Amino acid sequence: MSLVAGTIMKLRVAREVSPYGYFLTDGNEEVLMHYTEIIGSRPKPGAEVEAFLFYDSEDRIAATMKRPLIQLGEVARLAVADIHPRIGVFLEMGLGRQLLLPMSEQPELKTLRPRRGDEVFVRLEHDKIGRLVAKTAAEEDFMKLVFPAPQSWKNTWVEGWVTKTLKIGSFVLVDGGVVGFGVFGFIPADERLQPLRLGERVRARVTFIREDGRVNLSMSPIKEVGRVEDADRILAFLRERPGGAMPYSDETQAEIIKQKFGISKSAFKRAIGKLMRDGLVTQQGSWTRLVEGSAAGDSEAPNKE
Repeated sequence: MSLVAGTIMKLRVAREVSPYGYFLTDGNEEVLMHYTEIIGSRPKPGAEVEAFLFYDSEDRIAATMKRPLIQLGEVARLAVADIHPRIGVFLEMGLGRQLLLPMSEQPELKTLRPRRGDEVFVRLEHDKIGRLVAKTAAEEDFMKLVFPAPQSWKNTWVEGWVTKTLKIGSFVLVDGGVVGFGVFGFIPADERLQPLRLGERVRARVTFIREDGRVNLSMSPIKEVGRVEDADRILAFLRERPGGAMPYSDETQAEIIKQKFGISKSAFKRAIGKLMRDGLVTQQGSWTRLVEGSAAGDSEAPNKE
C-alpha cells in the first residue's frame, strides 16, 4: 500500500465529491479529505496538497491538511485527554482527534498510570492491523535526541516529565529549554517524596552528573537544608501529639517513615539527630518524645552545631 497512515504526503487533488470533500491521489490510490479537514481556501482539481494520513472512526484511511503533533516513527510528548479504564488513555495529537496509548503500554499498578493533564513521551507506530497507536517511548528512543547536562546544573533545581517509573526509581526527561530536546535523568526510589506516575510533571535537584551526560536527581533539598526543614516538621508534629510523643524512631521501618512524613529513613534519622543534639527530643526504644520544656514554639534550645 502506497498510502501510509501516520505520514505527511504530497498528493494531487483528483476530484471534488460534494457534499463530502476531495479525493486525493498519489497516482495509484485515492483517499478522501473531508471539507472539515481543509486548511485555508479550498483546493482545485489538479492542485498539489500536503496531507497527513490517518484512519477515521470507521477504520478507513483518510486525509487532513491539519498538522499533527507527531508522525510515524517520531517521539513526542502528548497530553492525556481522556481515560478508558479497560482500553487505555487517549492522547491529544493536534488534529481534533485522539491517539490511544493502550493499557499494555502503561504501568501495571493503577496509581502509577497517567491521569488527565499528564504528558507522556510516546512513539507513533502501527498496530497489528495497521492503525495508528502510541507506544511509550523507551530509553533507546531518547538517546539520539537528548544532550549531555552541563556541569553548571549540579545542585540546581530542574523540572521534567516522568518517562518510566519502577520500584528502584523513576526515569525523567529533564526540560531542555532552548538548548534541545532534554536531558535524561533518574530519581532513585529513596530520593522520591512519593510514587511518581508515568507522565507526571516533577521538580527535582541535580545531585550528580554522570560521564555520559545523564543526571541523578533528588526531590529533596541539599541535606543541610533538608535536615533543618525535616527537623522543624517533626518537631511541629510532636507538639501536636498527646504527651508530646510519637511511636516513630530510628527503629521504625523506612516505608512507614516515608508514608507518615514523606521523607526517607536516612533523612528522618538526620532530622531526629539534630533535634536530639539540640536537646529537644529523646528516644526510648521505638518512641520519640519531646524533652520537658520544649513543647512551646519559643522554648527551643539553641542549635549546638
